Amino acid sequence: MIVVMKRGATPEQIEHMIQRVEALGLKAHPIQGTERTVIAAIGEKRDEHRTSLESGPGVDEVVPILAPYKVASREVKPEPTVIRAGSLAVGNSHVGMIAGPCSVESLEQTMATARAVKKAGATALRGGAFKPRTSPYSFQGLKEEGLKILAAAREETGLAVVTEVVAPSDVELVADYADVLQIGARNMQNYPLLEAVGEVDRAVLLKRGPSATIDELLLAAEYILNAGNPNVMLCERGIRTFEAHTRFTLPLATVPYLHERTHLPVLVDPSHGTGHTALVAPMAYAAIAAGADGLIVEVHPDPESAKSDGYQSLTFDQFAQMMAQCHRIAAAVGRKIAANEAADIQA
Repeated sequence: MIVVMKRGATPEQIEHMIQRVEALGLKAHPIQGTERTVIAAIGEKRDEHRTSLESGPGVDEVVPILAPYKVASREVKPEPTVIRAGSLAVGNSHVGMIAGPCSVESLEQTMATARAVKKAGATALRGGAFKPRTSPYSFQGLKEEGLKILAAAREETGLAVVTEVVAPSDVELVADYADVLQIGARNMQNYPLLEAVGEVDRAVLLKRGPSATIDELLLAAEYILNAGNPNVMLCERGIRTFEAHTRFTLPLATVPYLHERTHLPVLVDPSHGTGHTALVAPMAYAAIAAGADGLIVEVHPDPESAKSDGYQSLTFDQFAQMMAQCHRIAAAVGRKIAANEAADIQA
């Protein structure tokens, strides 16, 4: 249920109600809105405490949360959430552009990509240091050495680093280097991992599993939110269907549908969603027009020699052309791609 505080409720009244909620054995999630504060009271047997909470000082009303996902629901927070992590801002009027290689392969490859995507207007750098692959014989990433390379790229370009974490035991290590922790599609329902990233002070990019429903995606996000981390971004990266002309089927109706049900930002991955370089840019344009809060795109200096996902990676020139068109499409639908606020590249 939601404890809705009155406009003008004092910090002392809000803190008092948080303590009352927790004294009842419920978990309190205070959320500061533009006009008032609400406290989501999460736990078993919530409704039986409704009357006692309604009499609290500064309380306007207590209402039930109908959605199965509680903290992620727009019932709790009607306003869109804006998430900032270094140079990256997503949500509401902020459209973030995350770009970089699927895998960190070398210092030279990553630095060249970071410089190129920043020049084209990207607001964050992606790159996999830990790579969960379908085959155990495929390239698994450079691990901590890859994280150090990403940190070096951030030091030069100022771009926020987005990279995947694949195990609870690696969360603290990856958080030492990254600005955003990515939960890949394979791990969307790895609940110990979701709880682990919920306990660190880093934004999280949660990708939809290839066979997951929207409610399952939102409930996965709820694990992170419930653990205490409010900075969750959702990512539609395509689902498995009977179609074979693309790697996955990219359902862009997900974007406005999620915006109706959650305050969390919604990003789109047109690289994994299509699996074909020629389709990445058109689906990126469609995602911007559909209201996506950001894109995450694979870019490589030489896709033909990439150690992973080269067939869906853009060259530097292709990414620059895509970015120029994304700006025009965003303007046509009354939106604006967030300015690159990263520091200038050092000479």
